[in-house]
Amino acid sequence: MQLSDLQNLKIAVIGAGYGGAAAAKALSLLGARVDVYEQASRIREVGAGIGLRPATMNRFREWGVFDAIAEVTSPSDYFEILTATGDPIMKEAWPAAGEQTHTHLIHRGDFIDALMGVLPEGMVHLGHKLETIEDRGDCAALTFADGATAEADLVVGADGIRSVVRHQLFSQKAPVFAGEHAYRTVISVDDAHGMVVDDNLRMYIGRGTKIYLLPLRHRGQVSFDITALHPDGTWAPGVTKEDLLRTVEGFDERLVSITRDLDMDTVNIRAVYDIDPVDTWHSDSVVLVGDAAHSMLHHQGQGANSAIEDGGALADALREASSVKEALALYQATRKPVTDELQRISRQGWTEDEIDEVFPGQKPATAGQE
Repeated sequence: MQLSDLQNLKIAVIGAGYGGAAAAKALSLLGARVDVYEQASRIREVGAGIGLRPATMNRFREWGVFDAIAEVTSPSDYFEILTATGDPIMKEAWPAAGEQTHTHLIHRGDFIDALMGVLPEGMVHLGHKLETIEDRGDCAALTFADGATAEADLVVGADGIRSVVRHQLFSQKAPVFAGEHAYRTVISVDDAHGMVVDDNLRMYIGRGTKIYLLPLRHRGQVSFDITALHPDGTWAPGVTKEDLLRTVEGFDERLVSITRDLDMDTVNIRAVYDIDPVDTWHSDSVVLVGDAAHSMLHHQGQGANSAIEDGGALADALREASSVKEALALYQATRKPVTDELQRISRQGWTEDEIDEVFPGQKPATAGQE
Protein backbone atom coordinates (compact mmCIF):
# COMPACT_ATOMS: atom_id res chain seq x y z
CA MET A 1 0.00 0.00 0.00
CA GLN A 2 1.08 3.57 -0.58
CA LEU A 3 2.60 5.44 2.36
CA SER A 4 -0.28 7.90 2.32
CA ASP A 5 -2.81 5.05 2.47
CA LEU A 6 -1.01 3.47 5.41
CA GLN A 7 -0.84 6.78 7.26
CA ASN A 8 -4.59 7.24 6.85
CA LEU A 9 -5.33 3.74 8.15
CA LYS A 10 -7.08 3.52 11.52
CA ILE A 11 -6.29 0.22 13.27
CA ALA A 12 -7.78 -1.21 16.48
CA VAL A 13 -5.92 -4.04 18.20
CA ILE A 14 -7.96 -6.13 20.66
CA GLY A 15 -5.68 -7.44 23.42
CA ALA A 16 -2.34 -6.25 24.79
CA GLY A 17 -0.57 -9.59 25.17
CA TYR A 18 2.43 -10.72 23.12
CA GLY A 19 0.60 -10.75 19.80
CA GLY A 20 -1.30 -7.52 20.35
CA ALA A 21 1.70 -5.56 21.58
CA ALA A 22 3.93 -6.86 18.78
CA ALA A 23 1.31 -6.13 16.12
CA ALA A 24 0.77 -2.66 17.55
CA LYS A 25 4.49 -1.88 17.39
CA ALA A 26 4.92 -3.23 13.85
CA LEU A 27 1.79 -1.51 12.53
CA SER A 28 2.60 1.82 14.16
CA LEU A 29 5.93 1.82 12.33
CA LEU A 30 3.95 1.87 9.07
CA GLY A 31 2.61 5.27 10.05
CA ALA A 32 -0.92 4.02 10.78
CA ARG A 33 -2.93 5.25 13.74
CA VAL A 34 -3.08 2.32 16.16
CA ASP A 35 -5.16 1.94 19.31
CA VAL A 36 -4.87 -1.10 21.58
CA TYR A 37 -7.86 -2.12 23.69
CA GLU A 38 -7.10 -4.37 26.67
CA GLN A 39 -9.78 -5.75 28.99
CA ALA A 40 -7.56 -5.81 32.10
CA SER A 41 -7.33 -2.73 34.28
CA ARG A 42 -3.56 -3.20 34.46
CA ILE A 43 -1.05 -5.21 32.46
CA ARG A 44 0.10 -8.16 34.51
CA GLU A 45 1.60 -11.32 33.08
CA VAL A 46 1.71 -14.34 35.35
CA GLY A 47 3.53 -17.57 34.71
CA ALA A 48 7.20 -18.08 34.20
CA GLY A 49 9.88 -18.04 31.51
CA ILE A 50 9.86 -18.37 27.73
CA GLY A 51 12.46 -18.58 24.99
CA LEU A 52 12.53 -15.94 22.26
CA ARG A 53 13.87 -17.54 19.08
CA PRO A 54 16.39 -15.86 16.74
CA ALA A 55 13.73 -14.95 14.16
CA THR A 56 11.76 -13.23 16.91
CA MET A 57 14.78 -11.34 18.19
CA ASN A 58 15.54 -10.24 14.64
CA ARG A 59 12.02 -8.82 14.38
CA PHE A 60 12.81 -6.76 17.46
CA ARG A 61 16.04 -5.64 15.80
CA GLU A 62 14.04 -4.61 12.71
CA TRP A 63 11.60 -2.63 14.88
CA GLY A 64 14.42 -0.90 16.78
CA VAL A 65 13.57 -2.49 20.15
CA PHE A 66 16.20 -5.24 20.30
CA ASP A 67 18.18 -3.60 23.10
CA ALA A 68 15.09 -3.05 25.26
CA ILE A 69 14.23 -6.76 25.04
CA ALA A 70 17.79 -8.07 25.28
CA GLU A 71 18.41 -6.04 28.44
CA VAL A 72 16.02 -8.26 30.42
CA THR A 73 17.03 -11.62 28.92
CA SER A 74 19.75 -14.23 29.07
CA PRO A 75 21.14 -15.49 25.73
CA SER A 76 21.14 -19.29 25.50
CA ASP A 77 23.32 -21.59 23.39
CA TYR A 78 21.36 -24.85 23.44
CA PHE A 79 18.58 -26.85 25.03
CA GLU A 80 18.81 -30.36 26.34
CA ILE A 81 16.31 -33.18 26.82
CA LEU A 82 17.01 -35.74 29.54
CA THR A 83 15.33 -38.69 31.20
CA ALA A 84 13.66 -38.24 34.58
CA THR A 85 16.88 -39.26 36.28
CA GLY A 86 19.13 -37.04 34.17
CA ASP A 87 20.43 -39.35 31.45
CA PRO A 88 20.84 -37.38 28.18
CA ILE A 89 18.43 -38.02 25.34
CA MET A 90 19.21 -35.13 23.02
CA LYS A 91 21.20 -31.91 23.00
CA GLU A 92 20.43 -29.34 20.30
CA ALA A 93 22.14 -26.01 19.69
CA TRP A 94 19.74 -23.12 19.20
CA PRO A 95 20.21 -21.86 15.66
CA ALA A 96 21.72 -18.41 15.29
CA ALA A 97 20.28 -16.06 12.69
CA GLY A 98 22.13 -13.11 11.26
CA GLU A 99 24.46 -10.93 13.30
CA GLN A 100 24.85 -13.85 15.69
CA THR A 101 21.37 -13.46 17.12
CA HIS A 102 20.74 -16.13 19.72
CA THR A 103 17.69 -17.48 21.48
CA HIS A 104 17.04 -15.35 24.56
CA LEU A 105 15.35 -16.57 27.75
CA ILE A 106 13.03 -14.08 29.43
CA HIS A 107 10.43 -13.87 32.17
CA ARG A 108 6.94 -13.35 30.78
CA GLY A 109 6.36 -10.33 32.98
CA ASP A 110 9.61 -8.68 31.88
CA PHE A 111 8.69 -9.41 28.28
CA ILE A 112 5.30 -7.72 28.47
CA ASP A 113 6.79 -4.77 30.39
CA ALA A 114 9.47 -4.34 27.72
CA LEU A 115 6.93 -4.49 24.88
CA MET A 116 4.59 -2.05 26.61
CA GLY A 117 7.54 0.26 27.21
CA VAL A 118 8.23 0.69 23.49
CA LEU A 119 4.64 1.55 22.52
CA PRO A 120 3.79 5.25 22.19
CA GLU A 121 2.11 6.83 25.20
CA GLY A 122 -1.66 6.82 24.93
CA MET A 123 -1.83 3.92 22.47
CA VAL A 124 -3.01 1.33 25.03
CA HIS A 125 -6.50 1.71 26.54
CA LEU A 126 -7.00 -0.44 29.63
CA GLY A 127 -10.34 -1.61 31.03
CA HIS A 128 -11.88 -2.17 27.60
CA LYS A 129 -13.52 -5.60 27.50
CA LEU A 130 -14.85 -6.33 24.01
CA GLU A 131 -18.52 -7.30 23.93
CA THR A 132 -19.40 -7.24 20.23
CA ILE A 133 -17.73 -6.73 16.89
CA GLU A 134 -19.65 -5.89 13.73
CA ASP A 135 -17.92 -6.45 10.42
CA ARG A 136 -19.15 -3.78 8.00
CA GLY A 137 -16.97 -4.77 5.07
CA ASP A 138 -14.80 -1.70 4.68
CA CYS A 139 -14.55 -1.18 8.44
CA ALA A 140 -15.57 -2.78 11.73
CA ALA A 141 -17.46 -1.43 14.76
CA LEU A 142 -16.60 -2.36 18.35
CA THR A 143 -18.69 -2.20 21.50
CA PHE A 144 -17.13 -2.60 24.92
CA ALA A 145 -18.61 -3.74 28.23
CA ASP A 146 -18.59 -0.23 29.69
CA GLY A 147 -20.64 1.09 26.76
CA ALA A 148 -17.71 2.65 24.90
CA THR A 149 -17.60 2.19 21.13
CA ALA A 150 -14.96 2.46 18.43
CA GLU A 151 -14.66 2.04 14.71
CA ALA A 152 -11.60 1.12 12.67
CA ASP A 153 -10.58 0.41 9.10
CA LEU A 154 -8.83 -2.72 10.37
CA VAL A 155 -9.41 -4.65 13.59
CA VAL A 156 -6.70 -7.04 14.77
CA GLY A 157 -8.08 -9.74 17.06
CA ALA A 158 -5.26 -10.54 19.48
CA ASP A 159 -7.55 -11.54 22.34
CA GLY A 160 -6.21 -14.98 23.10
CA ILE A 161 -7.44 -18.55 23.17
CA ARG A 162 -10.97 -17.53 24.21
CA SER A 163 -11.10 -14.80 21.57
CA VAL A 164 -14.36 -12.86 21.28
CA VAL A 165 -13.34 -11.77 17.77
CA ARG A 166 -12.79 -15.36 16.62
CA HIS A 167 -15.96 -16.63 18.27
CA GLN A 168 -18.23 -13.95 16.79
CA LEU A 169 -16.81 -13.85 13.27
CA PHE A 170 -14.75 -16.90 12.36
CA SER A 171 -15.21 -20.03 14.47
CA GLN A 172 -17.39 -21.07 17.39
CA LYS A 173 -15.38 -24.21 18.12
CA ALA A 174 -14.45 -24.42 21.79
CA PRO A 175 -10.83 -24.72 22.99
CA VAL A 176 -9.60 -28.32 23.22
CA PHE A 177 -8.39 -29.80 26.52
CA ALA A 178 -5.04 -31.56 26.15
CA GLY A 179 -5.45 -33.86 29.15
CA GLU A 180 -2.64 -32.08 30.99
CA HIS A 181 -2.02 -29.54 33.72
CA ALA A 182 0.80 -27.01 33.77
CA TYR A 183 2.28 -25.89 37.10
CA ARG A 184 4.62 -22.91 36.74
CA THR A 185 6.61 -20.77 39.09
CA VAL A 186 9.86 -18.85 39.38
CA ILE A 187 12.34 -19.64 42.14
CA SER A 188 15.74 -18.35 43.15
CA VAL A 189 18.76 -20.03 41.58
CA ASP A 190 19.89 -20.62 45.17
CA ASP A 191 16.82 -22.82 45.69
CA ALA A 192 17.48 -24.96 42.59
CA HIS A 193 19.70 -27.49 44.42
CA GLY A 194 22.63 -26.88 42.08
CA MET A 195 20.72 -27.76 38.90
CA VAL A 196 21.23 -24.38 37.19
CA VAL A 197 24.83 -24.16 36.00
CA ASP A 198 24.47 -22.13 32.78
CA ASP A 199 21.89 -20.28 30.66
CA ASN A 200 20.49 -23.28 28.81
CA LEU A 201 17.01 -24.79 28.90
CA ARG A 202 16.70 -28.38 30.12
CA MET A 203 13.68 -30.64 30.02
CA TYR A 204 13.33 -33.88 31.96
CA ILE A 205 10.89 -36.50 30.67
CA GLY A 206 9.23 -39.06 32.93
CA ARG A 207 6.11 -41.17 32.74
CA GLY A 208 3.31 -38.73 32.07
CA THR A 209 5.32 -35.75 33.35
CA LYS A 210 7.78 -33.25 31.90
CA ILE A 211 9.81 -30.81 33.98
CA TYR A 212 11.32 -27.69 32.40
CA LEU A 213 14.18 -25.74 33.98
CA LEU A 214 14.58 -22.42 32.17
CA PRO A 215 17.32 -20.23 33.66
CA LEU A 216 16.70 -16.52 34.16
CA ARG A 217 20.15 -15.84 35.52
CA HIS A 218 19.99 -12.13 34.71
CA ARG A 219 17.35 -12.17 37.48
CA GLY A 220 19.15 -14.73 39.66
CA GLN A 221 16.16 -17.02 39.11
CA VAL A 222 14.98 -20.09 37.25
CA SER A 223 11.59 -20.85 35.76
CA PHE A 224 10.41 -24.22 37.09
CA ASP A 225 7.57 -25.77 35.09
CA ILE A 226 5.87 -29.13 35.53
CA THR A 227 3.53 -30.43 32.84
CA ALA A 228 1.66 -33.56 33.91
CA LEU A 229 -1.16 -35.72 32.59
CA HIS A 230 -4.44 -35.01 34.37
CA PRO A 231 -8.10 -35.64 33.52
CA ASP A 232 -9.48 -32.45 35.16
CA GLY A 233 -10.19 -29.87 32.46
CA THR A 234 -11.20 -27.09 34.84
CA TRP A 235 -9.46 -23.91 33.61
CA ALA A 236 -7.92 -23.16 37.02
CA PRO A 237 -7.98 -26.48 38.88
CA GLY A 238 -7.35 -26.89 42.58
CA VAL A 239 -4.05 -28.69 43.17
CA THR A 240 -2.14 -29.40 46.40
CA LYS A 241 1.56 -29.79 47.13
CA GLU A 242 0.94 -33.52 47.54
CA ASP A 243 -0.57 -33.63 44.04
CA LEU A 244 2.57 -32.02 42.61
CA LEU A 245 4.85 -34.40 44.46
CA ARG A 246 2.99 -37.38 43.00
CA THR A 247 3.66 -36.07 39.48
CA VAL A 248 7.45 -36.02 40.07
CA GLU A 249 7.83 -39.45 41.66
CA GLY A 250 10.85 -41.20 40.14
CA PHE A 251 12.56 -37.98 39.04
CA ASP A 252 16.04 -36.85 40.08
CA GLU A 253 15.84 -36.28 43.83
CA ARG A 254 16.94 -32.67 43.35
CA LEU A 255 13.86 -32.02 41.20
CA VAL A 256 11.71 -33.67 43.84
CA SER A 257 13.32 -31.43 46.48
CA ILE A 258 12.60 -28.30 44.42
CA THR A 259 8.96 -29.39 44.19
CA ARG A 260 8.78 -30.13 47.92
CA ASP A 261 10.14 -26.67 48.74
CA LEU A 262 7.69 -24.73 46.52
CA ASP A 263 5.48 -22.03 47.98
CA MET A 264 2.13 -23.03 46.47
CA ASP A 265 0.93 -19.41 46.61
CA THR A 266 3.50 -18.62 43.89
CA VAL A 267 2.57 -21.52 41.58
CA ASN A 268 0.44 -20.71 38.53
CA ILE A 269 -1.85 -23.71 37.97
CA ARG A 270 -3.86 -24.20 34.82
CA ALA A 271 -5.32 -26.89 32.62
CA VAL A 272 -3.64 -27.02 29.20
CA TYR A 273 -5.74 -26.13 26.15
CA ASP A 274 -5.23 -25.30 22.50
CA ILE A 275 -7.61 -24.87 19.56
CA ASP A 276 -8.14 -26.78 16.35
CA PRO A 277 -6.87 -24.99 13.23
CA VAL A 278 -9.20 -22.18 12.15
CA ASP A 279 -10.08 -22.30 8.46
CA THR A 280 -10.23 -18.54 7.89
CA TRP A 281 -8.42 -15.86 9.88
CA HIS A 282 -9.77 -12.74 8.21
CA SER A 283 -12.63 -10.88 6.55
CA ASP A 284 -12.16 -7.66 4.57
CA SER A 285 -11.54 -5.59 7.71
CA VAL A 286 -10.86 -7.99 10.60
CA VAL A 287 -7.94 -10.34 11.14
CA LEU A 288 -6.74 -12.73 13.87
CA VAL A 289 -3.22 -13.01 15.27
CA GLY A 290 -1.52 -15.09 17.96
CA ASP A 291 -3.54 -17.42 20.16
CA ALA A 292 -6.79 -16.05 18.76
CA ALA A 293 -5.77 -17.51 15.39
CA HIS A 294 -3.76 -20.58 16.33
CA SER A 295 -3.41 -21.25 20.05
CA MET A 296 -1.01 -24.18 20.41
CA LEU A 297 0.27 -26.37 23.20
CA HIS A 298 3.45 -25.16 24.89
CA HIS A 299 5.56 -28.25 24.26
CA GLN A 300 7.61 -26.65 21.49
CA GLY A 301 7.78 -23.20 23.07
CA GLN A 302 6.40 -21.54 19.93
CA GLY A 303 3.26 -19.75 21.08
CA ALA A 304 4.72 -16.33 21.90
CA ASN A 305 7.20 -16.52 19.03
CA SER A 306 4.41 -17.28 16.56
CA ALA A 307 2.31 -14.38 17.85
CA ILE A 308 5.19 -11.94 17.36
CA GLU A 309 5.92 -13.30 13.90
CA ASP A 310 2.24 -12.77 13.06
CA GLY A 311 2.55 -9.07 13.90
CA GLY A 312 5.59 -8.72 11.69
CA ALA A 313 4.03 -10.65 8.82
CA LEU A 314 0.84 -8.57 9.00
CA ALA A 315 2.83 -5.35 8.75
CA ASP A 316 4.87 -6.79 5.87
CA ALA A 317 1.70 -7.75 4.01
CA LEU A 318 0.13 -4.29 4.41
CA ARG A 319 3.32 -2.74 3.08
CA GLU A 320 3.48 -5.10 0.07
CA ALA A 321 -0.18 -5.41 -0.97
CA SER A 322 -2.29 -2.87 -2.81
CA SER A 323 -5.23 -2.93 -0.36
CA VAL A 324 -6.16 -4.08 3.14
CA LYS A 325 -8.24 -6.92 1.72
CA GLU A 326 -5.32 -8.17 -0.39
CA ALA A 327 -2.91 -7.75 2.52
CA LEU A 328 -5.00 -9.89 4.87
CA ALA A 329 -5.16 -12.69 2.31
CA LEU A 330 -1.39 -12.49 1.84
CA TYR A 331 -0.83 -12.53 5.61
CA GLN A 332 -2.94 -15.66 6.05
CA ALA A 333 -1.30 -17.39 3.10
CA THR A 334 2.12 -16.66 4.62
CA ARG A 335 1.47 -17.57 8.24
CA LYS A 336 -1.28 -20.19 8.38
CA PRO A 337 0.70 -23.12 6.84
CA VAL A 338 3.47 -22.47 9.37
CA THR A 339 1.22 -22.30 12.41
CA ASP A 340 -0.94 -25.24 11.28
CA GLU A 341 2.21 -27.36 11.32
CA LEU A 342 3.36 -25.98 14.67
CA GLN A 343 -0.05 -26.75 16.17
CA ARG A 344 0.20 -30.31 14.85
CA ILE A 345 3.73 -30.87 16.13
CA SER A 346 2.97 -29.29 19.49
CA ARG A 347 0.18 -31.81 20.01
CA GLN A 348 2.78 -34.56 19.68
CA GLY A 349 4.28 -33.40 22.97
CA TRP A 350 7.69 -34.67 23.99
CA THR A 351 8.41 -38.33 24.55
CA GLU A 352 11.49 -40.30 23.63
CA ASP A 353 9.52 -41.92 20.80
CA GLU A 354 8.29 -38.58 19.44
CA ILE A 355 11.51 -36.57 19.43
CA ASP A 356 12.32 -37.80 15.92
CA GLU A 357 9.04 -36.25 14.73
CA VAL A 358 10.39 -32.83 15.64
CA PHE A 359 14.08 -33.45 14.87
CA PRO A 360 14.12 -35.95 11.99
CA GLY A 361 17.16 -38.18 11.83
CA GLN A 362 18.39 -37.45 15.34
CA LYS A 363 18.30 -40.58 17.41
CA PRO A 364 18.20 -40.29 21.19
CA ALA A 365 21.61 -40.65 22.81
CA THR A 366 22.24 -43.43 25.26
CA ALA A 367 23.17 -42.68 28.84
CA GLY A 368 26.54 -40.96 29.11
CA GLN A 369 26.46 -39.60 25.53
CA GLU A 370 25.60 -36.13 24.26
